[in-house]
Amino acid sequence: MKISASKKTFSPLRVFILLSLMLMGMYGYGQTKHISRLDGSKITTAQIDTFIKSAMKAAKVQGVNVAILNHNKIAYVQSYGFRNKPINALADTATIVYGASFSKAVFGYLIMKLVDEQVLELDTPLYRYLKQPIASYKYFADLKDDDRWKQITARMCLSHTTGLPNVRYFNPITNAEDSVGVMKIYFTPGSKYAYSGEGFRLLQMVVEEITNMKIHQLAKEKIFEPLNMNRTGYIWYESFGDDNVAVGHLNDGSIDVKRKRKEAVAGGSLVTTIADYAKFIQQVMQRKGLSKKSYDTMLSPQIAIHSITQFPPITFETTTENDAIQLSYGLGWGLINCQPYGKAFFKEGNGGSWRNYNINFQDKGISIILTTNSENGEKIFQPVIEKLLGKTCIPWKWNGYQPY
Repeated sequence: MKISASKKTFSPLRVFILLSLMLMGMYGYGQTKHISRLDGSKITTAQIDTFIKSAMKAAKVQGVNVAILNHNKIAYVQSYGFRNKPINALADTATIVYGASFSKAVFGYLIMKLVDEQVLELDTPLYRYLKQPIASYKYFADLKDDDRWKQITARMCLSHTTGLPNVRYFNPITNAEDSVGVMKIYFTPGSKYAYSGEGFRLLQMVVEEITNMKIHQLAKEKIFEPLNMNRTGYIWYESFGDDNVAVGHLNDGSIDVKRKRKEAVAGGSLVTTIADYAKFIQQVMQRKGLSKKSYDTMLSPQIAIHSITQFPPITFETTTENDAIQLSYGLGWGLINCQPYGKAFFKEGNGGSWRNYNINFQDKGISIILTTNSENGEKIFQPVIEKLLGKTCIPWKWNGYQPY
């Protein structure tokens, strides 16, 4: 008997194939066969795998996570190596890693959401939002004899122009450790660029006071939950579990286990996964969640950068060698104009055994995110990015990155 099309049956094999195709559609970025590079050429995922494994071996990097966006969409997410080499525990795309200063990019985005909501303004001196003078707060009490704190704004905090040090326990001129940790304003706020985690600390204090919420709560409510970033936070959540968490690998063979923070630090306490952070970058590349004005402001130059290197943050020597790429800082992000590929914004995230890098070529719709749990991790950044995306004008010297 002939079966009509409406009553056609399927063999178990055909059902399996159809389900597989459906799953490939659902998780397309994991099945991509090739990636588009900046010049329009292609690289296969097999070539990516081979090169990254080779680079890891040559540079003695224990673990690497990679995400690539094409056309402003997640195209590739993969993990390589170990989340914990001493126990031979492999990493995967849900492995929690320490984001370090990726925290600042997320915080910059959060602040722009609050600007859109008219919670604060970028150019209102921060002390006007507080119940008492900035120098009356214990953490900033050392500023009692320097009233230049009255000049500091949210724009200055996000563009690293406050004059405050990066970390108060390290001299921002010599990078030498300072056990006393005196808080100082080293130059007139707004006059020059100098990377400052303490500026972010100040802005965090202001935001928490005027909203009566902690920033980990604000970020979870306004960013992480809407984007289903379920393994990301400025503090540690018990829901993360202990089974799939990376440790850092130091060159002396020791293991760096990050503590489970109960207090958020806007400039540096973020934990995340490569899959989660790729969702955040996709949101930014697609210019979602903020007004056009806020995106344009966040990713526009606020201050030109003429320092020879980024660290130590306060230097007296200047250079014009990065003027051609228009090296500057926006609000939470570094900026370059990388011809012929156009404008790009970037953020590093480095601390001990945790080395991370992200750059986004918005005119091309192409991004790359690299997170590593190895002290040697940044040694592979330039070779990997140039292999996967092509030659760029990333200011490697200014970043202080030396390839393996």
